Amino acid sequence: MATADNLLPKVKANLILMHDADDDLLLSYITAAVSYAESYQHIAAGWYATHTMPPTTEQAVIMLSSHFYESRDGSTAGFFADNVQAGQQVWDTVNMLLRLDREWGV
Repeated sequence: MATADNLLPKVKANLILMHDADDDLLLSYITAAVSYAESYQHIAAGWYATHTMPPTTEQAVIMLSSHFYESRDGSTAGFFADNVQAGQQVWDTVNMLLRLDREWGV
């Protein structure tokens, strides 16, 4: 099962974030990213609270949570801040990863 608390260390590692000051903020971003994944994949809200999250979906949630954190001021931020297409590239990659685990028959 994937919970925000379980994913928090992975998101922080992805962000290279060593402090705990933003943990509550990150948990809210993780919750939003998991909700987005469930909606995009056409599965019930809360599905991943009781089912195993595939690695590709987990990576998408980590990337999307990190993107939410880095661009919370409305910019693209992060390592690719100088690339005007960075935000779109994140969404394209996240959606591609989520499609791999999507329930197409639903």
